[in-house]
Amino acid sequence: MKKNEKTRVLIVDDDVGMTETMPDILSDIGYDVSVARNGYEAIEMVRKGAYDVTLMDIKMPGINGVEAFKEIKQISPTTKVIMMTAYSVDTLIKEALDEGAYDVIHKPLDIDKVMDSIEKSTEGSLILVVDDDQDICFTLKDVLEENGYSTGVAHSGKEAIDQAKNKEYDIIFIDLKMPVLNGLETYQKIREINANIVAVMMTGYRGEMAEQVEEAMKNNAYTCVYKPLDIKGILDIVAEIDRKKREGTLEKQ
Repeated sequence: MKKNEKTRVLIVDDDVGMTETMPDILSDIGYDVSVARNGYEAIEMVRKGAYDVTLMDIKMPGINGVEAFKEIKQISPTTKVIMMTAYSVDTLIKEALDEGAYDVIHKPLDIDKVMDSIEKSTEGSLILVVDDDQDICFTLKDVLEENGYSTGVAHSGKEAIDQAKNKEYDIIFIDLKMPVLNGLETYQKIREINANIVAVMMTGYRGEMAEQVEEAMKNNAYTCVYKPLDIKGILDIVAEIDRKKREGTLEKQ
C-alpha cells in the first residue's frame, strides 16, 4: 500500500486507549496525526487547521460523532470523515452516510481496513463535466474541486471522447442536448472506451429530452438531473455513487 506522508489525520474519540494507540500506529505508517477527545474539541481544531481525513467515533458524550461531522462538513467540506463505532447504532450510521460520511468502520478496528479507507478517501473520484454551456462546466468544476474532487471539463462530445481516451474517469456529468454529438451518443461512445464510468445525464429540456433520458437509463446511466442544477443535490449524488462503489451495491437509479 502506498503511504502518503502528507495526509493529515484527526482522530476523534473519548476512548483514551484509542487516542493513545491509534495515533502511534498511524504515525509510524507515515501520517501526520492529531487527536481530539470529543466532538467540540474536534470542531475547534478543524476551524484552526485543515485535515484531510477525520476518524470520528459515532457515540460520544456531549455531542455525538454525527453532529460533530455535520459541523465539520460546514467548516471544511473537503475533509473526508470516516465514522467508527463499537455499537449497533443503525439510525446514526444511516444518518452519517446520508450526510456524506466516507465510510463506517466497526470496532475493534482492523488496522488494514482503516489504512485502506484513509487512502481511498484521499484519492477521490475523477469527474468529467461535459456541456456546451461553459458557465455550467466551470461552475460545476469549481464546486466539485472545492469539495475535493479532481474535475475535468469538455465543451463538446468529441472533446469528451478524446479526454476519456486519455484519462480513466470515474463519473461523468453530461448534457443531453449538444450540437454535432448529443449527450446520449457521446455517452455511448465513452462507454466503449470505459465500461465502468458512471454517467449522470443533465438537461434543461425535460419534455423534449424524455426519450433520450429513457434511452440513457436503459444504457445504465445512473440518473438524470434537471437544470437549473441543484448543487447540493449534485454533491449528494457524487457521494452516493462513491459510497455504493465501496459497498459493491452500485446500480442505476
